[in-house]
Amino acid sequence: MRLMAEHALPPAPGAERYVALDFANSALALPNGQFVDHLGTPTATAAWLREHGLAPPGVEVSEMCAAQLRSLREHLRSLCAARVDGVPALPTALSAVNDALSRAATAELLHWDDTTGPYRAIPCPTNEILAHALATLAANGADLLTGPDAERLARCGSAPCNRFLLRHGRRHWCCTRCGDRARAARAYSRRTPS
Repeated sequence: MRLMAEHALPPAPGAERYVALDFANSALALPNGQFVDHLGTPTATAAWLREHGLAPPGVEVSEMCAAQLRSLREHLRSLCAARVDGVPALPTALSAVNDALSRAATAELLHWDDTTGPYRAIPCPTNEILAHALATLAANGADLLTGPDAERLARCGSAPCNRFLLRHGRRHWCCTRCGDRARAARAYSRRTPS
C-alpha cells in the first residue's frame, strides 16, 4: 500500500451532497498498482476530518481512532457494494454502521452566547470528536443508502478505480480522468487484434 498524495482526484459526483460518499471513496485504487489512503495515518485522518468539518482545527487523531474510521469506511463500502450489486448486506457491516449511528448525541442542549443570546447545539466536546464523526458519517451513509439517490449509486466504470458515485444520465465514471482512461482502453481494444 503506497500513499500517493499527488494523485488526488476531484470528489466523485454526489460527494458534495453526501460526505459519506467521499468517506467511502477515501481509499483509492489507481492505475499501475498505486493506492491512496486518505485515512492511512493519524495525521492524514485528522486532516480529512478537518477538511470535511468533522473535527476542529488543531485536532490530533490517534492510530486507534484512525483505525476505527477505516473500519467504518470498509463496512460502508461493503454496504454500498451490496446496494449497487443488488445482493444482501453483510450483517457485520449493518451492525458496524448501526453501532456508529448509536454514538450520536440526540438532544440539542441549550447554550448561551453573551453576544447573541440563547441557542441550541448538540454537544461535541473534544474527547467526543471521534464518536461525533463516526455517527455523522454513519447517518449520512444511511441517508444515502435509503434515500431517493440510492438508485443512482454506482461504481466507477473505469478499472482499476474503486470509487462510488451518484450516476448522472449516462455518466459511469467518477471523474474525467477515469472517463478518458475507459474511452482510451475501448479505442485500443477496437484497434488491436485479439
